[in-house]
Amino acid sequence: MPGREELPSTLERSSKEAQRTWIKAHDSAVESYGEGERAHRTAFGALKHTHEKVGDHWERKEGGRKGPSDPRSARPRQQGGRSGEGVDEQASKAHLYELARRLGVEGRSRMSKAELLDALRKENRSRTRSSRPSARSR
Repeated sequence: MPGREELPSTLERSSKEAQRTWIKAHDSAVESYGEGERAHRTAFGALKHTHEKVGDHWERKEGGRKGPSDPRSARPRQQGGRSGEGVDEQASKAHLYELARRLGVEGRSRMSKAELLDALRKENRSRTRSSRPSARSR
């Protein structure tokens, strides 16, 4: 199935550039691996090289920086590791603080970089959950 028809909700709320990146990588992965989870993982891996998750959508990385956003996306799946869940672990603490400020994360001024990363992941999950149609209709 074409990527445009399988676009995740977080990408529906994102820029056309983020959507194009995901769709192109997804469709290429479907040709190589077939439809399914692997095609989706591949598409998100490609997206994470240029974009980061902010709340319930994806934005271009700080300064247009390219590259894997977390150690897991930089190595083969079999080697494991923790996913950054779209938060760019390579970003500066100042950038992470600014994202936390935009998202209204409480206590951010006293947080270390690791704590900011965790708080942003948690806030992103919360906002994504509350933005889904099934959550709004309850």
